[in-house]
Amino acid sequence: MMEFSHEYFMQQALREAQKAFDADEVPIGAIVVLNNRIIARGHNQVELLNDPTAHAEVLAITTACNALSAKYLPDAALYVTVEPCLMCCGALYWSKIGKIIYGASDEKNGFKKYVAQQPFHPKTEVVAGVLENECAALMKSFFRNKR
Repeated sequence: MMEFSHEYFMQQALREAQKAFDADEVPIGAIVVLNNRIIARGHNQVELLNDPTAHAEVLAITTACNALSAKYLPDAALYVTVEPCLMCCGALYWSKIGKIIYGASDEKNGFKKYVAQQPFHPKTEVVAGVLENECAALMKSFFRNKR
């Protein structure tokens, strides 16, 4: 089996973010990977669903848990284009996800603005900055078009 890189999987999350962008949603995308295979995808759908909890990470976690008929994801990895917010951190904590890989930092709404330590499960590994420029560029483009 071919081993895929963080960059490969982040590109897949960026595809999800582009779906959000095209739907006039804040362009954040997420995927869940287990055993080098994508088992769930999600992108922001807050506007579509009129639901402030319909963030990419939450939708991807829910899909992954449903696919596995499990409430915990200790062997899975979440790739998300932007640093998770506090709400998503709570969902990720309770999912006990094994690894979180994100692209761009979010100085305005990301977890690092609010907490000094990582807010995830103690066994969760965090990798930041994967395809950071590409992830940030999509966000900047979206908000530039809004102004």
